[in-house]
Amino acid sequence: MEKHRGFPSRLAGTDFQFTIRRDNKKTGATPITERERFPDRRPADRRADAGFMQALYDQFGTEPFVRGNLDAGRLSWLFGREVIPAEDPFDPASYEAMLIIDLKVAAVSFPELRER
Repeated sequence: MEKHRGFPSRLAGTDFQFTIRRDNKKTGATPITERERFPDRRPADRRADAGFMQALYDQFGTEPFVRGNLDAGRLSWLFGREVIPAEDPFDPASYEAMLIIDLKVAAVSFPELRER
């Protein structure tokens, strides 16, 4: 499992996790699934999504990246919209799965997304 050095482990000041410490050797990677974001989500959840999206963009930009130690739960809130598979066939339960940011969708979903 590739560890993304320099990637924040969580949203500052919260318990919203962005990365995992080690791979699960017994059951393998937790599959990434597409989760629906309802408009009435808590503001803290929306800030976590925006913070994670900003961290992804700061780290990888528009280049494909390996899932590695990125948290499956947090990825699942963006998967299928702002973050899409970068390979075909795509294995959602692999630490080596390649993903990419769909910048057009991300800019609409997160207008505060900025280049650094």
